[in-house]
Amino acid sequence: MENIENFVELSGIEKESIVDGPGIRFVLFAQGCPHRCVGCHNPETHSLNGGKKFFFDDVVDMIKQNPIISGVTFSGGEPFAQASRFAVLAKKIHKLKYNIITYTGYTFEEILNNENEDLMNLLRNSDLLIDGPFDINRKSITSTFKGSTNQRIINVKYSLKYEKIIEQNLLISNFEY
Repeated sequence: MENIENFVELSGIEKESIVDGPGIRFVLFAQGCPHRCVGCHNPETHSLNGGKKFFFDDVVDMIKQNPIISGVTFSGGEPFAQASRFAVLAKKIHKLKYNIITYTGYTFEEILNNENEDLMNLLRNSDLLIDGPFDINRKSITSTFKGSTNQRIINVKYSLKYEKIIEQNLLISNFEY
């Protein structure tokens, strides 16, 4: 029997992206999204019945093959729809000393208030969280790494430590996240 925790369902992978976080990032696009935001940039990720299984070790090997990668981004679809799997993968990626940005249509508060351990594991294993659904009425082409102005870039570690939202300004260099 296949171990459900050794793979993620992905719509695709972008091996070198400069638009999904600072630096050159390895991006995993989760398959499946309950939000189905109007104007979504990745509508092909919405269905739970698409995509392909990628085993954790294969993903880790792909990341290790590229020495110019500065971090990994979980995008979507909705990574929190596969929270337990992405949390396990995040731990493996952190062992390689890469930071992790997770995009989600949920807000930070919704994840905390859900009190679901799988969601919390993924949250705790994300360095930055870009939260909130894409809002086509608040679309912005000038917001760094965000599709609409309602979304926030949250420093997860400090937000959990200080029990309040700590937004991250990605223009600050050498900031620990």
